[in-house]
Amino acid sequence: MIVGVVKETFPGERRVALVPGVLPYITKRGAEVIVEGGAGLEAGYTDAEFEEKGAKIVADHAEIYAKADIVCTVRTYAANLDKGAGDLDLYRKDQVIIGLSEPLTAQEPIDKITATGVKLFALELIPRTTRGQAMDVLSSQATVAGYYCVALAQTTLPKMFPMMMTAAGTIKPAKVFVIGAGVAGLQCIASAKKAGAVVYGFDVRPEVKEQIESLGAKFLEIEVADARGEGGYARELTDEEKARQRELMADQIAESDVVITTAAVPGKKAPMLIPADVARRMHTGSVIVDMAAERGGNCELTKAGETVVDSGVTILGPTNIPTNLPFHASQMFAKNVQNLLDLLITNEGELQIDMEDEIIVGTLECEDGQIIHKMAREIFGLQPLEEPKQEQAPAAEAVAEGSNA
Repeated sequence: MIVGVVKETFPGERRVALVPGVLPYITKRGAEVIVEGGAGLEAGYTDAEFEEKGAKIVADHAEIYAKADIVCTVRTYAANLDKGAGDLDLYRKDQVIIGLSEPLTAQEPIDKITATGVKLFALELIPRTTRGQAMDVLSSQATVAGYYCVALAQTTLPKMFPMMMTAAGTIKPAKVFVIGAGVAGLQCIASAKKAGAVVYGFDVRPEVKEQIESLGAKFLEIEVADARGEGGYARELTDEEKARQRELMADQIAESDVVITTAAVPGKKAPMLIPADVARRMHTGSVIVDMAAERGGNCELTKAGETVVDSGVTILGPTNIPTNLPFHASQMFAKNVQNLLDLLITNEGELQIDMEDEIIVGTLECEDGQIIHKMAREIFGLQPLEEPKQEQAPAAEAVAEGSNA
């Protein structure tokens, strides 16, 4: 069994799928690890460090795909369309590919990957269960992103975050409003609070009020029908609910120095929460950090990957946020992947794909030339797959006779 790690080709991607620290956990199972030369350099991990932990360095990108039974990458072709297209020709039938894959939105690229016959484990699909937490790259990378976006807001806002008592007078603390209290939002709240700001938080899921308040923030009370969805995410609100939510949040947004938005719905465009006229009500110098920029943005004025200044308000639309802190982002990503590999590699170093395991079933997008993930098939408009026929249980009389034999 050979596990391969490739160097990322997506523009600006500095992370690496596995780091030296997790390699002993993989090699002790009898697997060999090969790493493309320079794969970890931009994240702060040298080839020598990989070799010290038992990896073999391979100079050629194609050689990784030619030799590895399992290829680990941050972004598969489906999440790297321009630069990753060449990888399609390198995929081998029954090879296991692990990485971020836009599994519920990029149908055409997923179809192309499926046609190669590989077994694609799309990391975005890791079930958000207690057991799945150890493999949940979305959560680990959201933690990195939340921390980074508060730092980004601090360096952009022309004010200091904490209250200060100085000989030159009292400095009032900045007001930070975080919309969305998932993993990223809670990290934003924690980081902004530690920086000394007065922090407000809001989420459509009422159960997160306690979590927001436990971090020292104030929960903005907005009455919205229960918006809990599947897998720990918020469901998509109705148009009427969205309009009411925007109306009630408008005053809080206008009073804030910094607004950080984190609202996203899996497989869909991000909800628009801050209309242009509401953003323009903020005072000059205020900052909006739209963490949903890649999904269309939560603010009407957001432009993905750009900084917009409108009516004196700065709107930041950062993309691929975790790559800005690649050392720790890679460390966390790698630990998630290593925990998934623990399910895929036996103690004898052999590949096992247990279709009775909820993590495996929940993450495996395609195999044998067809998309098998239930949610993906529904979203892509594909007919449900036939369930395997169950063997008929023996009649009660036969069981009874057998037990007396």
